[in-house]
Amino acid sequence: MSQTPPAVPIAALQGQAARPPARPSYEALRVFARNPTALAGVLLLAAILAVTLFGPLLMDADPFEIAGAPMTPPGADALLGTDYLGRDVFTGMVYGGRATLLVGVVAAVLSMAIGLTVGALAGYYGGWIDETLMRVTEFFQVLPTLLFAMVLVTLFSPSLATISVAIGVVSWPGTARLARGEFLRLKRREYVLAERVIGAGDARIIWRVILPNALAPLIVSATLAIGMAILFEAGLSFLGLGDPNIMSWGLMIGSNRPYILTAWWAVTLPGAAIFLTVLAVSLIGDGLNDALNPNSRGRA
Repeated sequence: MSQTPPAVPIAALQGQAARPPARPSYEALRVFARNPTALAGVLLLAAILAVTLFGPLLMDADPFEIAGAPMTPPGADALLGTDYLGRDVFTGMVYGGRATLLVGVVAAVLSMAIGLTVGALAGYYGGWIDETLMRVTEFFQVLPTLLFAMVLVTLFSPSLATISVAIGVVSWPGTARLARGEFLRLKRREYVLAERVIGAGDARIIWRVILPNALAPLIVSATLAIGMAILFEAGLSFLGLGDPNIMSWGLMIGSNRPYILTAWWAVTLPGAAIFLTVLAVSLIGDGLNDALNPNSRGRA
């Protein structure tokens, strides 16, 4: 004799229907918000952006103007001291952050654009296209990146645009290999084959179908590329290849490096600003890596 299954309360069914499964984007945001180091990176980067973006609007000063006696230590006369020419270090750091962050973002965007295009085409089409693009990638990968960037900046006028392009041109091979691996992994998936069956073109499949599913590691790579570009700009400016007409943290370090023993603050403080910025970007990148990783979401 069969038993009648127990009745399920209608309110319980309604409660289950009212709670749809959480979307991956919501899960990633939840995991990121529960990561204290990632949140610390966000707060630190937000503070740096606030100072560098809004500070010049409030100060209305000239970072190249002589503000006092040369190499005045930090104190009442100058909050963070003056450099070897008597320029205020605090003003230079506030104004110099704009140029440094701008170069980092523009160079990272250019690097991601080149690397993503090369990697996507190589991974999607394969064959001789893959072989050709990977040989080009290997050629750029074996070149000394900083030396290659120095050559490009030296051949053209040392401006922010030239520095950004030079950094972007030399730093894309890693992104290209990452994008190629993702496209090789995803192009055989069922939803991609279904798009081909219904007649979707290659451009739609590459940019509208595969790319959105390959964005997780590429987003992490983009955040790390910003930090690397900031270090590249500082290195070029330290070697005297920065734009001498625009204040930047790298220019401050490079111009004051002969006086590091007598005016340490003029070199150490801009270097600390670069360190904190790259640290904040790295913490955010690590947090995004944990949040966008399905295994990490499953453990959260």
